[in-house]
Amino acid sequence: MTDTPSKTRTTRRPDCVTQLRMGNTALTVSGCFKQDTTDTAADKMAKVLEAESCCQQRPGA
Repeated sequence: MTDTPSKTRTTRRPDCVTQLRMGNTALTVSGCFKQDTTDTAADKMAKVLEAESCCQQRPGA
């Protein structure tokens, strides 16, 4: 068996952690945001809403 090289990334604490419990099971999801981004959360949500509005079908069309 060969040794796999370790990754050179530095470990940092996640920016957000969410835990969901269902009975005896706990699901933990953690995430990190890009450190060098210039977009705010509001900018990202505006892009999502714009993309959704372009894809929706209009009734009767």
